[in-house]
Amino acid sequence: MDFLRWLFEAQIPVGGSALVLREVLGNIFGLLSALGGMRRKVWAWPIGIVGNILLLTVFLGNVFGAAAPATLWGQAARQIMFIAVAVYGWYRWQQGRQSGTQGRAIVPGWASNKVRFALIGAMVAGTAALTPVFDALGSYPPVWADAWTFMGSLLATYGMARGWTEFWLIWVAVDIVGVPLLFSAGYYASAVMYLFYGFFTLTGFFVWWRAEKRERAGRDAEPVVAAVSAGAVQ
Repeated sequence: MDFLRWLFEAQIPVGGSALVLREVLGNIFGLLSALGGMRRKVWAWPIGIVGNILLLTVFLGNVFGAAAPATLWGQAARQIMFIAVAVYGWYRWQQGRQSGTQGRAIVPGWASNKVRFALIGAMVAGTAALTPVFDALGSYPPVWADAWTFMGSLLATYGMARGWTEFWLIWVAVDIVGVPLLFSAGYYASAVMYLFYGFFTLTGFFVWWRAEKRERAGRDAEPVVAAVSAGAVQ
């Protein structure tokens, strides 16, 4: 109990203000999870879940009785969503590793045009549908930005679990809206981390893009190698 009390009350002095320790730790775990995701490591998912739990208590600080700049229901809800989707991603990547993909948990690929249009439609429709819900709950304005980051995070995390390279670009769209929202709401540690994520996700996109090209080149070369080997045997 003493540890939990300390965890909920601990702050890091920065200049004339202070950062909530749980917010800093949650974002560090999130960064480690993103690094693992870039390298296609299964451990990215459980590490991310730890960060999600910490950040959930931050964005619902007023509900938990802890000091918080503002309640962001969308940010809080997306932590719960992260945990649920992370369990799915954890299972899917674990199955992929066991099936044998040269030590990688997932093989990067591209979503079809149909899926891309579906993702865009879900992003717009979901934001429109959730904005009045979060507004009624008292989320920090602009409420549409809170809804946008929630929907984008849901779709990006699902895309990561499926191995779609485009999921990195969805994160960029989330960060463009999420950084100003978090700064205005007073969550400075998360805002700075989101700003860093914006550059990091672009790097991740190109890393997965190159990996997808290598995997595709390897698959295209297999029939040629097989044909040459068969000819040599004859």
